[in-house]
Amino acid sequence: MIDVGRIRLFCTSLGPVGAPALLLVHGWGGDGREWSPHAEALAERFRVVVPDLRGHGRSEVPDQGNTPVGMADDLAALIETLATGAVVAVGHSMGGQVANLLAVRHPELVRSVVALDPAHGARGAEVDGIPARLADYEARGARAAAEFVADAFSPQAPPGLRTAHVRTMLGTPDHVIAQSYAGMYTDPDAVGVRPHSEAYLRRRPQPALTVWTSTEAAAWERGFLQTQGSRVEHWPGTGHYLHEERPERTVRLIREWAAG
Repeated sequence: MIDVGRIRLFCTSLGPVGAPALLLVHGWGGDGREWSPHAEALAERFRVVVPDLRGHGRSEVPDQGNTPVGMADDLAALIETLATGAVVAVGHSMGGQVANLLAVRHPELVRSVVALDPAHGARGAEVDGIPARLADYEARGARAAAEFVADAFSPQAPPGLRTAHVRTMLGTPDHVIAQSYAGMYTDPDAVGVRPHSEAYLRRRPQPALTVWTSTEAAAWERGFLQTQGSRVEHWPGTGHYLHEERPERTVRLIREWAAG
């Protein structure tokens, strides 16, 4: 557990101190364990920092403020506490939103961003369903979230992956589930819904690599890339937890991006 001044975060670090730093950020209702195989592989060349976000895993659980904005500011304090220098911030789902918020709010601490099926760009029917989903999460917490997560995997997902994530989600405090979801989509400073997503992504000064499982989302984000070196990839036939369904491809992607 590391006291970063504003909160205590559980965090592990692999690889040589002084090497270029990678920050691997998990998503909603997850924890840093999902990055374990990636961290081991990447630690050969990089210092790999893997936190549990506030309210998740083994980190401190505040009564309030369990939102992506708060999480991004926590990670800024963590980077400064560990003295890693500027990081390549890698995030999945909500973690992708957190990584981008970190880059926008604390640009001096981020070299570039890798966002994997990030929690931004919601539109249409997804946006229409947000109020009902939030009400369900406020009423039933982790049980409702676990039902949602259970459908997020492709038929090719490794055995046990769905069960592992359902179990981790069920272990996340109910109020954290609801606050985090509201922080992604409905709070005044939420950036998960278009066009709020576009506005905050245009403020990101660093190059970014975004990987989508949705053809439409990939085309949308390609339409407003503005920072030189940024790109969008589309991985079809993959579930939402693409970094765990395709770990070797993900490690290769991160290694090549960070080295470049």
